[in-house]
Amino acid sequence: MYTADSGLDAAGFIRQVPELPFQIEYQAVLAAVRSQLPSLLGTHLVALYVYGSVAEGRARPGQSDLDLTLILNDACPGTQLIQLEHLRRTLERGHPEVSKIDFDLGHRAEALASANRLGWGFWLKHHCRWLWGEDLARRLAPSKPSAAIARAVNGAVVPVLEGHLRALAACTRPAERLRLQREAARRLLRALLVLRRPDEIDWPWTLEEHRARALRLYPEQGAVIEFFYTEALRPQAGAVTFNQRLATFLGWFARQAGSPEP
Repeated sequence: MYTADSGLDAAGFIRQVPELPFQIEYQAVLAAVRSQLPSLLGTHLVALYVYGSVAEGRARPGQSDLDLTLILNDACPGTQLIQLEHLRRTLERGHPEVSKIDFDLGHRAEALASANRLGWGFWLKHHCRWLWGEDLARRLAPSKPSAAIARAVNGAVVPVLEGHLRALAACTRPAERLRLQREAARRLLRALLVLRRPDEIDWPWTLEEHRARALRLYPEQGAVIEFFYTEALRPQAGAVTFNQRLATFLGWFARQAGSPEP
């Protein structure tokens, strides 16, 4: 049954990001993105989207990331990708209202492919807000909650977080390590949706909703869930403590998901 906080619309589809005015604090950086990315990438760029807290109007100035999806026509030359990374860093330095800027790159063909309906199709339709170019989401049908979508969106989460473990172990800069801890904790909490049960009908959106769902379904893991929630908001744990807890929790996650342990 639909409820106001279920993450669904009145027809039972997963809700889409509402097209409200962007928060005033982020309008300058979004204007820069709309201007400078098309100028740099030219005909390679098909569309720009924003997702996450800025898209949903709940970002916190100086604390929230700006997450962008770039849809390309084809593969950009290597030199242009280097320029793109330089622009990303320049925008990041010039706009302290965002803590970090991330670019996710995809291609038009894969975004519209029927084989990717549960992954790219769901992502563009339900989590992204159009900024510039051809709005591919208008060509995509809405989705209802399913474990298949959760798996498609989160991908191979155990190997990805194993990569975070290796990066954390090799990191020597405290600020970079804390950033990695924050990213790993956020990804882990959201990835718990992969362990979706047949009787679940809602769809969590915010990190707080993912935390509440995890605590409700896995109370025996309450302490570690709260640990990662704290790290997702304000990372502060020591490197050894964080890595040990992440490795242990990944083992539990792999058993629940029926995959080999890391």
